[in-house]
Amino acid sequence: MTIPSKIVQGMGINFEEPMMKEQKQDLNRFSKMVPFLIQKGIDKLNLSMFSPELRKDLLLALGDEYRKKGDLYDSARAYLLADSKDKLNLIGEDYEILMQYDNCVEVYKMAGNRSKLLKIGKKCIQEGNLRQAAKAFMAADDTDSLIIVGDKCMDCYRFDQAFEVFSYLQDKHKFLTLGMRCLDQHEYDYAIKAFNAAGDKEKLNQTGDQLLKEENIHKALEAYRLADNQPMVAFIKQNFA
Repeated sequence: MTIPSKIVQGMGINFEEPMMKEQKQDLNRFSKMVPFLIQKGIDKLNLSMFSPELRKDLLLALGDEYRKKGDLYDSARAYLLADSKDKLNLIGEDYEILMQYDNCVEVYKMAGNRSKLLKIGKKCIQEGNLRQAAKAFMAADDTDSLIIVGDKCMDCYRFDQAFEVFSYLQDKHKFLTLGMRCLDQHEYDYAIKAFNAAGDKEKLNQTGDQLLKEENIHKALEAYRLADNQPMVAFIKQNFA
């Protein structure tokens, strides 16, 4: 996740949350310790000597302080170590306000918040951020939405992203559709990858034939090899080596 380059106070993020009396007492309890822990850095902390309850309270206080400083990355790490899904959801919302959708998805995934992941995925589709949409729907394991994203990627000629989506789904029919679209657009690298993923040797041979006509010998050889077309492989080696 990307560490914010500056404090994000004043950007619509509410850092002041109402606290019960007991919570205020806990915060006072750790107020002198937290600055030292911040200075030391979360990677170098050893809290194994404390009870699980005290360790969690320290990590929550640490996460709160990181969040107030605008360091959402380390705040999320502290909340994750404290196993606080509620606090992680707050960080996800902060990233959402900042439109840092990659980070947003990662945090909601850690929090196990499927409904938020679906919401972010749909929002990213509306905004044309198909890569982030796919990431969100993969984290939510939403097959239907991923098919929609993959189709939109093909329509926008983002064949690399479409291949990534269909690879996640392991959908042979979609691989064939992608391969034919790539073949029509002379995007032979992804046509070969798609047909190979679909296990369609006939389409690989068809791609090899088209490449041979265009005198793209190297790529034609690759297609024929993947199609296990030994006669054509031998032909190319004997005549174009």
